[in-house]
Amino acid sequence: VSPLPHRGAGRPKPRCQLSGTGMDAPTPLPTLIRKKRDGERLEDAEIRSFVRGVTEGTAQQGQIGAMLMAIRLRGMDAGETLALTQAMASSGRTLAWPPAWHGLVVDKHSTGGVGDKVSLALAPALAACGCKVPMISGRGLGHTGGTLDKLEAIPGFRVSQSPEEMQHILARVGCCIVGQSAELVPADRVLYGLRDVTATVDSLPLITASILSKKAAERLSALVLDVKFGGAALYPTQESARELAQSLVEVGAHLGIRTAALLTRMEQPLGRAVGNALEVLEALECLGGSGPPDLRHLVTALG
Repeated sequence: VSPLPHRGAGRPKPRCQLSGTGMDAPTPLPTLIRKKRDGERLEDAEIRSFVRGVTEGTAQQGQIGAMLMAIRLRGMDAGETLALTQAMASSGRTLAWPPAWHGLVVDKHSTGGVGDKVSLALAPALAACGCKVPMISGRGLGHTGGTLDKLEAIPGFRVSQSPEEMQHILARVGCCIVGQSAELVPADRVLYGLRDVTATVDSLPLITASILSKKAAERLSALVLDVKFGGAALYPTQESARELAQSLVEVGAHLGIRTAALLTRMEQPLGRAVGNALEVLEALECLGGSGPPDLRHLVTALG
């Protein structure tokens, strides 16, 4: 496990605020697609216009897919990535917490791998330590498993919760794991699904914006990231994973979230179980003090 420390000190202020959406004149989406396709930089207002089209349903799926591929092929600089993250975060409601929870609201996110069920064990473990963990998670992308898919193997488990329901659950048990919704980061819900079918899953700015838009909406005090590399991960080499980790830590710092990342190897499945229901059972074993040593070690390291 290779740590990448928090790098938030001395960061400049974000160039656009979370409340800035809805204030800009819309730009025709074909114009934005053409601009990014040709390798030009998108302005903050143009990125907000694209995200607004995604959220309001005025952008066609073909247009959204074209923009995702243009971003995948041409990339985004740090300012564009930050603007995309902020626009996606403010596409829905942002969560608000009681003053007594100040400094206690934390979360973890993994870039995914095979057999990665760490969130299922880590969220309740952190809650048992007194933290509040409002985890907005995702489904499987590519060959990686999704935390929501694993939880839905539990009969009757509901991954869609309103902000009010989330606060009630956190007050009662200290953690909850939910998905994007019409209220919470709706832009990411659309883009997340389309990335999987447009072969843009591994785009660094799209990964960064997807992960951190959810975390910005959670109003976190601190965030730890598990960035995986290897044959069973989205990024095969440690160097490419480090680039993603640095992007995540730096954008997280701009958003005012105390962020750290670990680089972890994913050359083989984590633990012994692969499959949604089996992974839930293995996470329960880990919480009981048993289970595979590699899973227990990673849960402890991230916590």
